[in-house]
Amino acid sequence: MIKIAIVEDDAQYASKLLQHLDTYQKEEKEEFYIKVYRDGKDIAANYKAQYDIILMDIQMKFVDGMTAAEEIRKTDPNVVIMFITNISQYAIRGYEVGALDYILKPVSYFAFSQKLRRAISRLQKMNRKYIMISVKGGIKREDVSNIYYIESQGHNLVYHTKDGIFLSNGTLKNAENLLSDMHFSRGNNGYLINLEHVEAIKDKCAIVKGEPLFLSRLKINTFMQELTKYWGEIR
Repeated sequence: MIKIAIVEDDAQYASKLLQHLDTYQKEEKEEFYIKVYRDGKDIAANYKAQYDIILMDIQMKFVDGMTAAEEIRKTDPNVVIMFITNISQYAIRGYEVGALDYILKPVSYFAFSQKLRRAISRLQKMNRKYIMISVKGGIKREDVSNIYYIESQGHNLVYHTKDGIFLSNGTLKNAENLLSDMHFSRGNNGYLINLEHVEAIKDKCAIVKGEPLFLSRLKINTFMQELTKYWGEIR
């Protein structure tokens, strides 16, 4: 899930950006968490590096986008910042705070989607983590973010991923150790679940890509604590 902040004091433009992001999610099969701020002071205050991409208006009433970006850069050198402005000359200063790009108002979907695709590409290059998994006939290099969950079946592990299902030998404990710092949690003795892809909790099941995965009585409390912590980190 990509975490995006919109910082825009004009409600009409904020609504337009939300529409564009919704369209992009549907067309590109991406998942976004989005929060809207009405002024630069609102996002800069107590900023904790919680976003991947910030769409930042430059001209705002209290704290302008450039000042807010300067504050954000003090604690977060990696977040992708794109400025939104109706005066292109303002955008030149954006490069002083490491902005990736700028978007001119009025914001058309085509131009927006092209620039957002570039931002996501930058993000993916920075954030991708890979693991090497033994499979029949060799080794598979897998993007951790693409793993939905890992299922234990006898002496094999079944990896359920964005690109399909594949088998590997090994134990769930070994997989858990390998992924220990990557937001995976045991739902029961048979599943290791990527918290990034948990959509909801319903009827003692974690819903992952529409599929219910049962949470055992012994594991559910720990799983919920880890999920709550993860959801708190992305907000």
